[in-house]
Amino acid sequence: MQCVLSNHYLRNIAWKWVYKLWNILFMFYKQIEENSTRQSEDLGSQFTEIFIKQQENVTLLLSLLEEFDFHVRWPGVKLLTSLLKQLGPQVQQIILVSPMGVSRLMDLLADSREVIRNDGVLLLQALTRSNGAIQKIVAFENAFERLLDIISEEGNSDGGIVVEDCLILLQNLLKNNNSNQNFFKEGSYIQRMKPWFEVGDENSGWSAQKVTNLHLMLQLVRVLVSPTNPPGATSSCQKAMFQCGLLQQLCTILMATGVPADILTETINTVSEVIRGYQVNQDYFASVNAPSNPPRPAIVVLLMSMVNERQPFVLRCAVLYCFQCFLYKNQKGQGEIVSTLLPSTIDATGNSVSAGQLLCGGLFSTDSLSNWCAAVALAHALQENATQKEQLLRVQLATSIGNPPVSLLQQCTNILSQGSKIQTRVGLLMLLCTWLSNCPIAVTHFLHNSANVPFLTGQIAENLGEEEQLVQGLCALLLGISIYFNDNSLESYKKEKLKQLIEKRIGKENFIEKLGFISKHELYSRASQKPQPNFPSPEYMIFDHEFTKLVKELEGVITKAIYKSSEEDKKEEEVKKTLEQHDNIVTHYKNMIREQDLQLEELKQQVSTLKCQNEQLQTAVTQQVSQIQQHKDQYNLLKIQLGKDNQHQGSYSEGAQMNGVQPEEIGRLREEIEELKNNQELLQSKLTEKDSVIENLKSSQTSGTNEQSSAIVSAGDSEQVAELKQELATLKSQLNSQSVEITKLQTEKQELLQKTEVFAKSVEVQGETETVIATKTTDVEGRLSALLQETKELKNEIKALSEERTAIKEQLDSSNSTIAILQTEKDKLELEITDSKKEQDDLLVLLADQDQKILSLKNKLKDLGHPVEEEDELESGDQEDEDDESEDPGKDLDHI
Repeated sequence: MQCVLSNHYLRNIAWKWVYKLWNILFMFYKQIEENSTRQSEDLGSQFTEIFIKQQENVTLLLSLLEEFDFHVRWPGVKLLTSLLKQLGPQVQQIILVSPMGVSRLMDLLADSREVIRNDGVLLLQALTRSNGAIQKIVAFENAFERLLDIISEEGNSDGGIVVEDCLILLQNLLKNNNSNQNFFKEGSYIQRMKPWFEVGDENSGWSAQKVTNLHLMLQLVRVLVSPTNPPGATSSCQKAMFQCGLLQQLCTILMATGVPADILTETINTVSEVIRGYQVNQDYFASVNAPSNPPRPAIVVLLMSMVNERQPFVLRCAVLYCFQCFLYKNQKGQGEIVSTLLPSTIDATGNSVSAGQLLCGGLFSTDSLSNWCAAVALAHALQENATQKEQLLRVQLATSIGNPPVSLLQQCTNILSQGSKIQTRVGLLMLLCTWLSNCPIAVTHFLHNSANVPFLTGQIAENLGEEEQLVQGLCALLLGISIYFNDNSLESYKKEKLKQLIEKRIGKENFIEKLGFISKHELYSRASQKPQPNFPSPEYMIFDHEFTKLVKELEGVITKAIYKSSEEDKKEEEVKKTLEQHDNIVTHYKNMIREQDLQLEELKQQVSTLKCQNEQLQTAVTQQVSQIQQHKDQYNLLKIQLGKDNQHQGSYSEGAQMNGVQPEEIGRLREEIEELKNNQELLQSKLTEKDSVIENLKSSQTSGTNEQSSAIVSAGDSEQVAELKQELATLKSQLNSQSVEITKLQTEKQELLQKTEVFAKSVEVQGETETVIATKTTDVEGRLSALLQETKELKNEIKALSEERTAIKEQLDSSNSTIAILQTEKDKLELEITDSKKEQDDLLVLLADQDQKILSLKNKLKDLGHPVEEEDELESGDQEDEDDESEDPGKDLDHI
């Protein structure tokens, strides 16, 4: 007992010393953190480096965190957090290699003491920062479940700083970590995010902490659907957000009143990335209406904010990003936006404003930022959509009263020639470049205006300042697009003439130099990094992300097109024609081979069906044969049974005659039975008479009492009363005697009935032999007639079965003949297959020759400086695969 007490006393002393030591270390680190000088920071990192030089110190610290004592656990959490802040990567590596290190730290989230739990969240924040391995371990230690529970317990967006810390930790776990994002989605944790955004349409209650929490929640949603994530993971998260109603809740906040500006801006950005590239979400967003009178589409309301110069710059950028995401890979939405500009769909009454009208209004307003935003938005409506580029050529604008309408394309070039602000001209040039690329019809319309080409050449040829160099580069790009996508339909502006014009007025080297100004601009690389237009101020809003992709695609192609001569262009066109012819030949043979394969498949199916039918007929024949054999066996058994029944019938009749009863005795017994029945009927009639007498007496008794009372009342004669009393007494005595006789008769009746039943049973036993003989003879005669009838029926069935057997044999012979015919047809088809394969081999030889010619032509093209497209190389690679696969005649040729 003393030993146990001494151990307990020593342990308490040890814990007190540990607690004092940790307090000293904690105070030391706290003093280091409070001191903002560089010397103190260096001292703290040096002290941390000394502490973690021996990894056993960190391991010991992790083991001590398992103690539940508050004075041990809480200082340990603070000390480990300070170590991570000083030398995070080194401490992370030590914790990562220590056994159960991360699991011990995860237990802090389950601590019932909020101080330790909250500091544990801060510790995990420092631990998971920029370390994917630890992030995965923490996530698979059920961190998402615990953190979401804490957020829910604290009140979601209405919670305090604990909710903020949990959201920061969730961002550390999910950002740029595809594994954790997939685990978060598959664990159905996205559905638990919906209550975060149930803020309602409140004009008050937006505290600073609530704004911070909701801002972090929106950022967490954006982490899951970021454009930098893999497309498959992003689309699956977008699908889950729509199915659980999270997108609907975000749109509710988007259209609500009283929402702070920064929350509204972040909500617009979040909705943008939730719908970006996912058709279902884009269609839903197109159907959202603002709560106005009359209701307006949410897209129209947002565009009104974008072209309004009084709105905050950040909000206008967010609306532009939302519009871009709505149109990203959404040809249906692009068509709807362009259709609002066409004459047939414009509202003549002017009661409602459409998206197209807002874009045109912003495109030609006096605000340069509105010009740029509207031009970029309209360019996204044309992105990778040749149909809408052609449709937009139909748009006509009324510039002034009395003047004829002008096309949208011509109006854009007119504004360019007027010398507006640089931001406006850059936006219009980006719109025109996007519009004309991959659209020869739009290029023809652009070149049809004779003032456009001189304007572009004049802009490119001038020596202007650095601010105008970007405009010169965009003009060079637009002119290069007009050359590269020119179909030579205009005689005065063919490719060769335009290149000669460039060489005379600008010079090829100067043109290429001006074209390179675009990619060398300092804002070009910044815009090419992310699709979101994120600029510090309107002056930096120059390039669009999708336009930078177009520049990368066309810059090299235009450079090569400028340096090509007319002969090279002709050769290139000839090569293209030969390649097209070759492609047509290849496609023709491919179609022939596919048709032959289909025919072969159909014939194979026919052969297989005929084989199945033959097997079915054979099985039917075997079944019929077995049924005939069964009927024969049954017929033989019936014949045997019929002979046995005849023998039994003869022996049974003889026995009946020997053991029979004399007919005199039977007659006597019948007479006795008849007498008993007559006696019974007499007794029954007597009983009925007695019952009628009793009823009459009862009725006379009641009538007598009535007459007595009336006599007393009327006459009052005492003598009559006495006589009546005597008569009543005699009647009562008669009634009693009769009732006794009735009971006796009833008992006699019961006895007689019992006797008759016993006697009838005995008579039946005695006379059974007579009745049995009669019934048995009739039964035997009936069975004989039935057996004869059955034999006749069996004979008929056997005859019918023999006829069926002959018919089946005839069918079998016919099926065998059809099988022989099919076999001959199969042999013919196999011969045809071998012939077709020989023809295919010949065709493949021809294709190989054609490939050799193509390769030689490609080499010539490469020598001439023309780039060979990847589709041609893939086609040649497919042809080589076809040659390899043609060596095996059993393979399927559908891929050819």
